[in-house]
Amino acid sequence: MSEPIISEAAGPVTILRMNHGKANALDLKLLDSLSALFTDLRAAPAVVLTGTGGIFSAGVDLYQVAAGGRAYLDEFMPRLRETFDILFSFPRPLVAAVNGHAVAGGCVLAQTADLRVMSAGPGRIGVTELLVGVPFPVDALEIMRFGAGPALPAMVFSGRTHPPQRALEMGLVDELAEPEVVLDRAVAAAAGLAAVPARTFELTKLELRRPYLEAIRLHSGAVDPEVEAAWKSDAALTAIQSYVNGLRKRP
Repeated sequence: MSEPIISEAAGPVTILRMNHGKANALDLKLLDSLSALFTDLRAAPAVVLTGTGGIFSAGVDLYQVAAGGRAYLDEFMPRLRETFDILFSFPRPLVAAVNGHAVAGGCVLAQTADLRVMSAGPGRIGVTELLVGVPFPVDALEIMRFGAGPALPAMVFSGRTHPPQRALEMGLVDELAEPEVVLDRAVAAAAGLAAVPARTFELTKLELRRPYLEAIRLHSGAVDPEVEAAWKSDAALTAIQSYVNGLRKRP
């Protein structure tokens, strides 16, 4: 079986391309690969994270959640939080080349980046967790708060996904590019950030993210066990199964 992430170099920039199934859905294998690679690359000049085809990431693999139930979530939820934390606290420049749909956890992944370049094609971006019937872990919501700012409450409660131009207006992405040059624009941006002295960049990035990192440390211990319990509740598992059933009926 192929690796879920393809790594390649473009000058000083390491490109990590998620290539996992049809939708780069977040499961244990993809989470472990993301965590390991970003841990190994903590001294890299810069990193670009992208997807394959027309999808950046469709978020949590709800098919596996529906199939595995509480036992799967016991393992999955801590690993999801760990991966989000590793990417959000990554000290080097990280640029997301959002090549297409970035939904739910996929949107959170994009918001961990320092800059986000999105394809001007048909992809959509947003957080749909409340439509499925599940709450956010603390780190996911703080990452979204960092990325989306004042637009976050309406975005979360509506569960809507947004086309590229609207995403740019809302601050979910920083730049739009034609599909064929999204990766090139992201690599150029990452190379520019890599030219900043490493310690200067690291300290500046830490200061920008400090309030959100402190909120994660302060609140996750009390809130995340309740979030996990909600994901494992009969109501949530029934809602997830219903959502998955609906996806299976789509053409």
